[in-house]
Amino acid sequence: MSLGDFLLTGVQIVKNFVFAGYLFMSCGIFELNLKTQNYFMKYILSLLLLISGVTFTNAQTGKDAFPAADDILELKQTVHDFGKIPQGKPVYTNFEIVNIGKEPLTLKSVQASCGCTTPEWSHEPIAPGATSIIKVGYNAATENHFEKTITITYNGDKTRILTIKGEVWKAPAGSAPANSSIQILKQSNN
Repeated sequence: MSLGDFLLTGVQIVKNFVFAGYLFMSCGIFELNLKTQNYFMKYILSLLLLISGVTFTNAQTGKDAFPAADDILELKQTVHDFGKIPQGKPVYTNFEIVNIGKEPLTLKSVQASCGCTTPEWSHEPIAPGATSIIKVGYNAATENHFEKTITITYNGDKTRILTIKGEVWKAPAGSAPANSSIQILKQSNN
């Protein structure tokens, strides 16, 4: 049982416990005074918030929260945010991968979700304990927010997903105006 399954099972147990508490209190089987009922409900609510917080925090880290036990590919990061970039200027980032297994790791393919994203990687097997880089480029041709995925297929049919995102802003059409102050400084220095 993975940690994710364990947390989901824990949430289900707490939900059943809360439902049983409501059922007992409403039927008069489990009589508590108002102060004890409030304490009981605050306790259950705190427990639910704690479990939800742990679950959502793991889901937002950008790393795989619960990689498979037999997985030999470790990614240092799975999401890269370029932030704001000018239109027409390609940008690049590197994703580092580590072979944490005991056998060589072979990247069968690294496929981008569209033609505006170009991954480059070594086709040589990665030795156990060694690292490799997947270089990902984005051409920034269209002005707008973007989020693109890159699918890594390795050791047969296993897959992992990388994500790049950012916002492309429209660059000015012409060049910057000439700065007349530079000419004045040059003349004063002569």
